[in-house]
Amino acid sequence: MRVLLLSFYFAPDLSAGSFRNTAFVESLKRVLPAGSEIDVVTTLPNRYAGYSAEAKAHEHGDGVLITRVPLPNHKSGMLDQSKSFLAYAKAVRAHVEDKEYDVVYASSSRLMTAALGAWVSRAKKIPLYLDIRDIFVDTIKDVLPPKLALLMKPIFSLVERWTITRASRLNVVSEGFIPYFEQKYPGVSKVVFTNGIDEQFIGLNLNVDSGPVRKAGGEPVEILYAGNIGEGQGLHNIVPAVAENLGERVLFRIIGGGGRLQKLQDVVAARNLTNVVVEAPVSRTELIAAYQQADVLFLHLNDYEAFQKVLPSKLFEYGALGKPIWAGVAGHAANFVRTHLSNAAVFAPCDAEGAVVAFAALDIVDAPRDEFVARFKRTAIMDAMAKDLVATVGKSS
Repeated sequence: MRVLLLSFYFAPDLSAGSFRNTAFVESLKRVLPAGSEIDVVTTLPNRYAGYSAEAKAHEHGDGVLITRVPLPNHKSGMLDQSKSFLAYAKAVRAHVEDKEYDVVYASSSRLMTAALGAWVSRAKKIPLYLDIRDIFVDTIKDVLPPKLALLMKPIFSLVERWTITRASRLNVVSEGFIPYFEQKYPGVSKVVFTNGIDEQFIGLNLNVDSGPVRKAGGEPVEILYAGNIGEGQGLHNIVPAVAENLGERVLFRIIGGGGRLQKLQDVVAARNLTNVVVEAPVSRTELIAAYQQADVLFLHLNDYEAFQKVLPSKLFEYGALGKPIWAGVAGHAANFVRTHLSNAAVFAPCDAEGAVVAFAALDIVDAPRDEFVARFKRTAIMDAMAKDLVATVGKSS
């Protein structure tokens, strides 16, 4: 079997899409019939302007060909992102022109990689397996200026319909997405394979059974957030207000980059906050060390209706580490935290007062979540998804 895999992000880039699809390739290698080939077309590392990782433009081995497309210099703006995707799409079209495949798999958060997969599927007359990590049409009304969103939503709605109706199988990473797609595309076969816990986060040394942490000399509790700092996370709307309220009791350590990084830094500076430290993105090895040093792991999504459907991949990393989790989320994500994660406190997005109350409810102690880890191991989830892809191709033959 010959599989074309399209993912804008792939190892060694830093993003949920990169981690997910790199793990999926490893699962495909275990599950595909002998002699199969996996053709990955992705980009050279570009997730954060402030982070670079060495990667080869071409790699070939163990039945996997990886082609990484160079992109023009860009930041987080929509125009720059559009230029980058057009460069990627042009390279994909050239790459596949004289090749034959049995299936195309496309993993997409912003819809267009999925649309690119649909184009390849139609051109090659092969099945399309879509992995949808966000509902772009549902979120643009919240993350774009109102006039631009009003203009763009009908266009992207057409692109979405053209793309989704082509799929032989549609996977979504959150059960909260299912009602949206079931209502709009009832005839498309759907399944849910969530994100999961990577091996790097399993079995890490924790301060288990050490009892509540009471740092000597009034040392603050270290609160860690690591990831994208964008409009979707809305850190500028919550961290400064909470940090100001809690004062010297806490130290916020923010590791990452994104479109609202400067806004966050500006608000922190305007309030003269000394208990918020913002650092550039780091490698996964350095990130794990930061996780282990932290006392509490922080997560926040902006107060947008669309985000009530999502399930942040960060929750799986956080859950595996056994640290207290402080989460400003609503809807499906809030229900997931309450159902599956012990020693986790939930508050409404952008509610600083509620966040302070939730923080007081946490036990600042490390404790393993063995049942959670066993249930949400990435390898098991991705192996099941790889088997589902193979079965989908078999049904389409």
